Amino acid sequence: QVQLVESGGRLVQAGDSLRLSCAVSGLAVSNYAMGWFRQAAGDERKFVARLFRDYDTPDYADSVTGRFTISKDNAKNTVYLQMNGLKPEDAATYYCAAQNSAFGSRFPSQQDYWGQGTQVTVSS
Repeated sequence: QVQLVESGGRLVQAGDSLRLSCAVSGLAVSNYAMGWFRQAAGDERKFVARLFRDYDTPDYADSVTGRFTISKDNAKNTVYLQMNGLKPEDAATYYCAAQNSAFGSRFPSQQDYWGQGTQVTVSS
């Protein structure tokens, strides 16, 4: 059984930093493209960042480039999202996703597995 469990979300102030974690079981993150998505209230789920399975260079949404960093620890089978310089518009539920693909995708509909999400709130 595949499980993705996000943690680390909380209330922060604008400008603060936060690190989200996604602990994975039932699959090896080294064999999947891993990504982070977010969904604000009343909005659709959107791409944030992804790690390709076979390449080290990550991919980011324009809105987070230069502020967010995605990484993974294969030994711990965990994916991280370091978020710096948080803005009120970053407030959302953040989801971890896995795709059985070398490159992965920016489209939520193409992900194979999802976590339950972790809430990030940013006060101005």
